[in-house]
Amino acid sequence: MASRTQIVCLCEGARGTSIDGVFINKLLKALKPSWVRPEGSNVVNPLPCGSRAQVVKRTPDELKRCLNRGSDTTLMVWADCDNDCADADALKNVFWNEAEQHHITKEDFDRIVFVFAKDRLENWIEFLTTGKTDESHEGPRVKHGRTVADAAKKLADLCLAGKPIRDMPLSLRWSCEKWRELVKKMK
Repeated sequence: MASRTQIVCLCEGARGTSIDGVFINKLLKALKPSWVRPEGSNVVNPLPCGSRAQVVKRTPDELKRCLNRGSDTTLMVWADCDNDCADADALKNVFWNEAEQHHITKEDFDRIVFVFAKDRLENWIEFLTTGKTDESHEGPRVKHGRTVADAAKKLADLCLAGKPIRDMPLSLRWSCEKWRELVKKMK
């Protein structure tokens, strides 16, 4: 895999009203992936798309844009499984079905980094701040950027340490495993 220098993140929500952008920015800046530009440049570009359906629909075109830029861009897709997808693998299949309709090859599709919460990122934040959460219910809404940023920083610290986390929500574990797979490819 080629060296990459920017990360484009498609996510749910609307700019200015969703915590996703704050969480994504803080997490990625704290992880400091070795293949991105040095600190201080525009490393992360979150693109809120509204609903999950809109994220699914926009992914193939955004992947094509990223691939056309060459080795300068990595596409991350952040979405929620919600109640209509059994798990992260089922949701990834929804994205693959859309990508196939747009003539995306499996090899190109596999370059996308998927990050899927079961219901909302708030469940992850609840887990990271309290040590527990129940992904079968929506976590409490978080409205303060500092709480979101602190949780993202804690997740980055856990990822960088490479430690397994006891009682980690399944969707968070799945997403962390996908991140670790990307990191291995990039070395």
